Amino acid sequence: MTRLLHISASPRGTASESLAIATTFLDAYREAHPGDTVDHYDLWDGTLPEFGPAGAGAKMTVFGGASPEGAQHHAWAAARAVFDRFDSYDRYLFSVPMWNAGVPYVLKQFIDVISQPGWVFGFDPEQGYTGLLQGKKAAVVYTSAVYGPGRAPSFGADFQSTFFNDWLSWAGITESTAIEFRPNLATSDPETSRRQAHAQAREEGKRF
Repeated sequence: MTRLLHISASPRGTASESLAIATTFLDAYREAHPGDTVDHYDLWDGTLPEFGPAGAGAKMTVFGGASPEGAQHHAWAAARAVFDRFDSYDRYLFSVPMWNAGVPYVLKQFIDVISQPGWVFGFDPEQGYTGLLQGKKAAVVYTSAVYGPGRAPSFGADFQSTFFNDWLSWAGITESTAIEFRPNLATSDPETSRRQAHAQAREEGKRF
């Protein structure tokens, strides 16, 4: 039985375009894969631990070949619990709105918590990084209200999909698909592009 985890980075609930498109994707996925497990991880639910001085110290301790102790041990264990939850799934759906040309800080926090040596990546002094999340696949819903491909630089830049796609590849998730909804809400009616995004989400959900 396949397990899919929807990881949402929007705090806007029913007002969120990325969550609405993700819901369309998941409805189609459940219909096409009735025996699969589908769960939701809301990154805003308050359970995501911080990764501050103790966590950073633990990471460098592990890099040095030792075991974290004291506060470092507790920070490392909290991060490991998040990773174990994430790693127990085969497929991922991420709903990612654009914030200030990038991703919401809570998604970056999630990435910083789980992206640890021996979990998400391996490292060789001569060969560099190796992604360890191989054999998994992802779908990503990207939304933005002003930025869009082909618009003038004054409408923003995309450090959202470029950053997140790079992280997926770096982590070893090389099979991924993107669904984008990028209307210029300030000057145009978004309904046509919204329908297109939901139609793509239904198709991607069926064959994911």
